[in-house]
Amino acid sequence: MEEPLENVLQETSATSENPLSPSFSTVPFLKNRLDKQEELDDLNLGSNRQLQEEFVKLQNQRANVETEEEAENIDWDFWGEVMADYHLFARENSDELARAIESGIPNSLRGMMWQLMQDPELEAEYARLLKETCIHEKAIMRDLGRTFPHHDYFLDGQGIGQENLFNVLKAYSLYDPDVGYCQGLPFVVAVLLLNMPDEEAFCLLVRLMATYGLRGHFLPEMPALQLRLFQFDRLVEEILPVLHVHFLRQGVKSSMFCSQWFLTMFSYRFPLDVVFRIYDNVLATGIEAIFGFSLALLHRNEDVLLKLKFDDILVHLRNKLFDAYKVSLQMTILHIPDILTNVKADDESPAHLVNQFVRDASLVRITPFMLDSYAHEYQESVRQREAHAIEMDNLRNINRNLSTQIKTLETSLAQLNTDHCEIVKQLVMSRVENEGLESELVRYKLLYADLMHQSEDAGSSHRLSTRPR
Repeated sequence: MEEPLENVLQETSATSENPLSPSFSTVPFLKNRLDKQEELDDLNLGSNRQLQEEFVKLQNQRANVETEEEAENIDWDFWGEVMADYHLFARENSDELARAIESGIPNSLRGMMWQLMQDPELEAEYARLLKETCIHEKAIMRDLGRTFPHHDYFLDGQGIGQENLFNVLKAYSLYDPDVGYCQGLPFVVAVLLLNMPDEEAFCLLVRLMATYGLRGHFLPEMPALQLRLFQFDRLVEEILPVLHVHFLRQGVKSSMFCSQWFLTMFSYRFPLDVVFRIYDNVLATGIEAIFGFSLALLHRNEDVLLKLKFDDILVHLRNKLFDAYKVSLQMTILHIPDILTNVKADDESPAHLVNQFVRDASLVRITPFMLDSYAHEYQESVRQREAHAIEMDNLRNINRNLSTQIKTLETSLAQLNTDHCEIVKQLVMSRVENEGLESELVRYKLLYADLMHQSEDAGSSHRLSTRPR
């Protein structure tokens, strides 16, 4: 839902009241990122010198071709100090650097700034990997045409853009066989290639995956992505409680729409001028910057989302979410400098309130402590789930053993029943036989008695006949 113009003007005024005040959440994450990267400073010394030479060369070129008004758009002194020693400058002037990154790294310097984060020693490894064969080549080739298909750099199937994209993806799949190749990676690599050569894009991709935690998004079980989704759900519950309850009632889960944001860092479906600014913040402050942008989008669309049902919510989240930051005709006419991205008269794509979007994201109150506490909650829930799974497995094993015992007992019982029937049968037959024998015995007893009587009668007759007369 597009915000009324007067509200945008109020926001612009409020933003410009104190331009020296740093955003709430950017500086802590910027310092956190520096702590994690300080051990890599020595590796980047040679690369930094090369970048400084390129910076001076570019500055001289721009000074010769630009008008005085155009040259003032880039603060060459400021960015020269940043390029000279990024980590030292960021540590001593974190507020100033955070504001500059929120305002946007100049397009002509963006690639150089991003390269400050990469490991130059990997360029030789990249050249070596390109000579090897890869089992993922067919899958990579199949997805090349789907990556920014309307961008001039990737439009030609035989062009340098798709060739470099293929080379970086192939090299990384060989470099990290546990990840290999996954859908979503082409969009991350493509954004890097639009700002630097393929060798440096590969080096920066390795850095993103290894030290920024992006690798866990693409492992088979996606452990880091599961953690991010849990943290995101908790943040929505904490910062946007009404929307959180609405999503629960409608059965909308973050995995239905948010996974793609984290996997591609918004490079899928989002305008490139917005994506570049998101990458600026991610590379400076860490992958956690994605949370701020995600919540800013939901907050901007909250009123619309609260009116929608399940199917319409998903459609809006997938296709219409950034419409809330489109530039209206009135805004274009007024040309509000603080929130408008550059608007070209011949540009067919709609302009967006990029500066306002970045500012909204930086004002979302997220701290490293919050994310750490949510991570502990997630790990505890995982432990409980694993303990429950182990308990269930044990119970299933016990149940299987008991079932086996029951079957054995049932078999034994069936055999006993068979034996019992046989014994009963034999007992009945014995009883019948005994009854027959008893009848025979009675008959024989009767015969014996008759014989005895006959014998007695015969004896009596004999005695009578032999008695003297």
